[in-house]
Amino acid sequence: MLDALACGAVLFPGLFLCLRKLLPCAFARWSDADVVLVSERLVSSIHAVMATVSGIIVVSSCRSNVIADSHWLAKYFVIWYGVPYMAYDIYAMYLSHYYRFRVKGHEDYKGHSWRTVNSFVRREFLLVLHHIALLTVLLPITLFFRKDQGDFFIGCLFLTEVSTPFVSLGKILIQLGLQSSWVHKVNGGMVLLTFFMCRIALFPYMYWVYGAHYGLPVYLVPFHLPLSANLGNLCILAPQVYWFVLLCRKGYRLYKRSRAAQTPQPVTDLYTTDWRICY
Repeated sequence: MLDALACGAVLFPGLFLCLRKLLPCAFARWSDADVVLVSERLVSSIHAVMATVSGIIVVSSCRSNVIADSHWLAKYFVIWYGVPYMAYDIYAMYLSHYYRFRVKGHEDYKGHSWRTVNSFVRREFLLVLHHIALLTVLLPITLFFRKDQGDFFIGCLFLTEVSTPFVSLGKILIQLGLQSSWVHKVNGGMVLLTFFMCRIALFPYMYWVYGAHYGLPVYLVPFHLPLSANLGNLCILAPQVYWFVLLCRKGYRLYKRSRAAQTPQPVTDLYTTDWRICY
């Protein structure tokens, strides 16, 4: 198990370092902040694709009995790649934050210090908290407290990563100066669609599937589940709803600006808010 964990611990930081070395060769005018940001987004997309594929495999393998059916990926993907990625991503988010504010000329960002770390935690508190909660709550539940039941639902949670590549692509398109292209607009629509379907509507769907298994109407399912399960789902769902509302507001402002603008103007980044929440 430790060997597999080490594999994930090497994979994501290794990809990040390679991209930081290669991207300046292709985009010489990019700043350190640009390189770190795009490197972070690309690694996030790679992890998201891995999680999505794993989720599809687990869900399709456990459909006949959503409680008792099992698949080895439901447990081992979390150990091999979920835990290492969450730990790496906290560090990658910090680097992106650090270089972004150093480019803006902030005096506190001339070197790494406790002050820069504290600033990062305050600005990205919800994301950092969510990452830590996944490491300290989801991992023990997945490994020890499920009694090897409910792999179908673990696979469904993997599918929340479907929207991540579209969010990352949007940021990369902006870095490439393609924010006015039709690709960027289509991608923005895909962000909203996939985020809603796989990070919000997915939870009522899981409750419906659970109810169908036990012959319960969906409105009675919360009363059939332990309080801890309902609270856990609520803790995962609540930030998704918050971020989706932010996405819709930003998208609406962009739409109003594009309709009202008489001359070309810089486009505000629809992807400013970071929603790279695993599972």
